[in-house]
Amino acid sequence: MDVSVTMWVTTIGVLIALIVADFFIGGRKPHEVSIKEAGIWTAVWVVLALLFGGFLWWHSGAQPAGEFFAGYITEKSLSVDNLFVFILIMGKFAVPRIYQQRVLMFGVIIALVLRAVFIAGGAALVAEFSWVFFIFGAFLIWTAWKLVKEARAEEEEEEFEENRLLKSITRRFPSTDDYRGTKLFVRENGRRLITPMLIVMLAIGTTDVLFALDSIPAIFGLTQDPYIVFTANAFALMGLRQLYFLIGGLLKKLVHLSYGLSVILGFIGVKLVLHAAHEAGANVPEIGIPFSLGFIVVVLAVTTFTSLRASKKAAEAEHEREKLDA
Repeated sequence: MDVSVTMWVTTIGVLIALIVADFFIGGRKPHEVSIKEAGIWTAVWVVLALLFGGFLWWHSGAQPAGEFFAGYITEKSLSVDNLFVFILIMGKFAVPRIYQQRVLMFGVIIALVLRAVFIAGGAALVAEFSWVFFIFGAFLIWTAWKLVKEARAEEEEEEFEENRLLKSITRRFPSTDDYRGTKLFVRENGRRLITPMLIVMLAIGTTDVLFALDSIPAIFGLTQDPYIVFTANAFALMGLRQLYFLIGGLLKKLVHLSYGLSVILGFIGVKLVLHAAHEAGANVPEIGIPFSLGFIVVVLAVTTFTSLRASKKAAEAEHEREKLDA
């Protein structure tokens, strides 16, 4: 896809304008986000993504649009898995509910900037070395297997562990023990202190980098166009804050999500290996975008259905046990 500098600048400008509008309309005043508000804003971001996909179809044809939608759906589904960790982080830092959306907003912005760096690096590697697809593919297949093992282990107690950056910050810079509204810095007794608000924002943003280690190779398995990779990531991340409040209570019911994501990552890993082999001159089939898009949608639909069904059966069994105990 031929993307001019003007188109890049315009796209980034529009995305920044959308983030600013989101902040001033829904995120400027600290408050508890209702299900209705979260649902409306989630729908708005999904519609914006659909409109952008339609724009790509009009501008460059069906192939780029299909790559965008496949990438967007993949990144969106992987980002749902991020929400589990975000909940752990919110609990770890005891973030008051009225401040959670502010934390998520700036945490997601940090994540988007860091992902842009990852995407630029990945695009440079892909453009220079075609064999890097073998590495990406093998990594995704290994990640898929790791997800299956973790899902089968059924680890009940999960805890968020601070990464090295956060440990370094909290060790070097004095901080307050409590939140001071939405302030990131305060001055007390002549000393400049950071607040837990800044620390938790950094926790959200930098932890997302770990998820980018598998999501970036995954989307490069669907498209090698940096513009599509970036915009798919941007639209998937920008609606994440509202999605957190919309389905936060339903996350525990998605008991088969890890299995579904492992299937998707494994599929894209195989797709990457086949693509790399094809680039190397081997006579192997390649998996097209229409099939990839359909496969991802079907896997997510089946995973959601089986998850909700299993959760319902578990709840009914628990209810029956409570009746017998009574």
